[in-house]
Amino acid sequence: MTKRAFAVAAHPDDIEFLMAGTLILLKKAGYEIHYMTIANGSCGTLVHSPDEIIRIRQKESQAAAEFIGAIYHQSLVNDLEIFYEKKLLAKVGAIMREVAPEILLVHSPTDYMEDHQNAARLAVTAAFCRGMSNFPTDPRRKIVEQDITVYHSQPNDNRDPLGQLIYPQMYIDISSVIKEKKEMLAFHRSQKEWLDKTQGMDSFILEMERMGREVGEMSGCFEFAEGWRKRTHAGFCAEAANPLFLALKDYSFIHHKN
Repeated sequence: MTKRAFAVAAHPDDIEFLMAGTLILLKKAGYEIHYMTIANGSCGTLVHSPDEIIRIRQKESQAAAEFIGAIYHQSLVNDLEIFYEKKLLAKVGAIMREVAPEILLVHSPTDYMEDHQNAARLAVTAAFCRGMSNFPTDPRRKIVEQDITVYHSQPNDNRDPLGQLIYPQMYIDISSVIKEKKEMLAFHRSQKEWLDKTQGMDSFILEMERMGREVGEMSGCFEFAEGWRKRTHAGFCAEAANPLFLALKDYSFIHHKN
């Protein structure tokens, strides 16, 4: 039986910043991996028209997904149009049933922008209603009944919208694949200039490394890490389910609260 992991994020390059190391390790562990950004990156430019930047960013995302052997799924809406509403949920729900993942990687439920938070809400609800025959997806897809375990990534800059540092429940050591993660992010060439001019970053690859190093420091044992918080099991999986840890136990550290 094929085991599948699905990374769903808001914009092109969000997966590379927050989830790609874990996704690469899951591929190496034998998982079929899937990649989708709900928005198409239409606002990520100061120089291109919307149609031009959408084409550019789609090619960049497809190249990044192909680089790690991920199955790419088309974006659904423009930037800043990721709303938690029925029509978009029906589209995300159809893709969720098509992929039928055991592991779902999504944004933090609290992050610096609404697109990230709404992308997480849509993906989580799409997973929750995967087996509800009375919820029609667009296009219609048969229900699926396997368990899905949902994991929330670190927020941007590892902090919530009020600037409070967020500590993960589980750390994944990505030190062995940080080079591949950097190469994957480098496919998003259109974004270096955009982020340098709009957010003051000297290099978005260095910024990604900084975030990963900070999570590694939080773990107390890894040089570079990605952090995850497992969503409550109700409606998704067995209470004790933790397929991400089982798949990557040689790379994982779970922080047990006192």
